[in-house]
Amino acid sequence: MFDDKKILITGGTGSFGRAFLKRILNEPIKKIYIFSRDELKQWEMKKEFETDNRVCFLLGDIRDKDRLYRAFEGIDYVVHAAAQKHVPSCEFNPFEAVKTNIIGTENIINAAIDREVKKVIALSTDKAVKPINLYGCTKSVMEKLFIHGNNYSGNKSTSFACVRYGNVIGSRGSVLESWKKAKEQNDNIYLTDIRMTRFWISLDYAVNFVINSLDGMKKEEIYVPELKSMRLIDMAKIFADEENIILTGSRQGEKLDEILISKEEARNTLKVVCMNSFFIICSNKEIRLEKEKSYFDTLMLGSNFEYSSGENSDWITSDEMRKLIWKKW
Repeated sequence: MFDDKKILITGGTGSFGRAFLKRILNEPIKKIYIFSRDELKQWEMKKEFETDNRVCFLLGDIRDKDRLYRAFEGIDYVVHAAAQKHVPSCEFNPFEAVKTNIIGTENIINAAIDREVKKVIALSTDKAVKPINLYGCTKSVMEKLFIHGNNYSGNKSTSFACVRYGNVIGSRGSVLESWKKAKEQNDNIYLTDIRMTRFWISLDYAVNFVINSLDGMKKEEIYVPELKSMRLIDMAKIFADEENIILTGSRQGEKLDEILISKEEARNTLKVVCMNSFFIICSNKEIRLEKEKSYFDTLMLGSNFEYSSGENSDWITSDEMRKLIWKKW
């Protein structure tokens, strides 16, 4: 798939972008472009990969349509990872979140079609399902724009799809990172509600899942990995004794449980049964029927199915999570 291809990743200096770059350099690609607006992070990243002439760094912002048009020239595949995703920051700066997560997405779609990029896949989140915070709302709109962006490609070959997953273990700015720092400094750690559950995915697994989804995508799909859940209170106990865990109460825009697939979406969702099972949310029945023919073993979901972190049948034990955390750090 990647033989002699040019790939561009937006937001490429983030945790996902760095992991994606390391992984994709194992493929016979021609060139990979790291597109981001943070020149300091680019400078730091350049030092790490300066010996590989396949890696190229482009300064730019997805809000700037003209810059995207120039950057996408000759590109075969785009992975869209750029976003404003800190929930409280998006709540406090809503217009900025809209400019990046929604208007920036529109710019990517238009530039990709006009530059005849073959495939574009966007990274989404469980917070996009039945959103209650602005970040989730903007990601929900981003998904809609990507899925229905296929209607605009017309006779051109550009295809759009999305990947949706849960919280990434070890990503920069995550709650785990702040808890790790608190543990190192023997400080208290803070938790909003002991009832909270979340889906969790390792960074390496997320990267491989995106690459496999990019390989298998046609158009109008949302790919969802089958993930394990964990209660945040159980995770907090990995970093601190119970007496050092301070409950603060839920913040604005927080859910007790997250949802990866809603009941409404389940009607046109397939579960692909394999070693690492996953789901494909299809935009309509015709695409679902087409997808059924592409895989050896698929299951239709029940009419009342909802993939919630609180009702999940698969849970991470504290020992399993501890190994994943210390492997990352």
